[in-house]
Amino acid sequence: MTAKTDMLKGEWYNANFDEELMRERIFVKDLCLDFNTTKLADDETRRKILAKILPNVDVDAVEIMSPFMVDYGYNIFLGAGTFFNHNVYLMDCAKIEFGKKCFIGPNCGFYTAIHPLDVEKRNEGLEIAKPISIGNNVWIGADVSILPGVTIGDNTVIGAKSLVSKDIPSRVLAFGNPCKVLRKLSEEK
Repeated sequence: MTAKTDMLKGEWYNANFDEELMRERIFVKDLCLDFNTTKLADDETRRKILAKILPNVDVDAVEIMSPFMVDYGYNIFLGAGTFFNHNVYLMDCAKIEFGKKCFIGPNCGFYTAIHPLDVEKRNEGLEIAKPISIGNNVWIGADVSILPGVTIGDNTVIGAKSLVSKDIPSRVLAFGNPCKVLRKLSEEK
């Protein structure tokens, strides 16, 4: 078993000292740098780079503003019509999935990795990753952090500056630190 295999299976793995994972992160972060420094007017080049960063995404069906950063890229799945504003970071050590027509505000982070509380194990470079799932038509305001293992249901709005550490159901308005449901949203269109 390799560290990558353990990572993808949701088991403890060594992210800091594994050469294969380090090579993959450096490769995709260099691509992110290329994407982030390519002029917005050069849409064709930006989309070609983005297709290398996100091999499981139809990059013609989404909009991603720069700067943008990921850890691996291949664990990210975006539904058509999804929009990322500036400075979104996806720590995709586990799968991060967005439904269709999601709107993600600036400075948002999606974090799948968890480190041990035990300092000795943490210093060994161990971590475990839990997937994040975002439903369809979700709006996430600016400066929101989504923690490992969180699921957000369809048609939900997460207010700016929220720290989402637990699942949030469909069709609600939620915000805060920690993020909590404030009220249900109307089913009217």
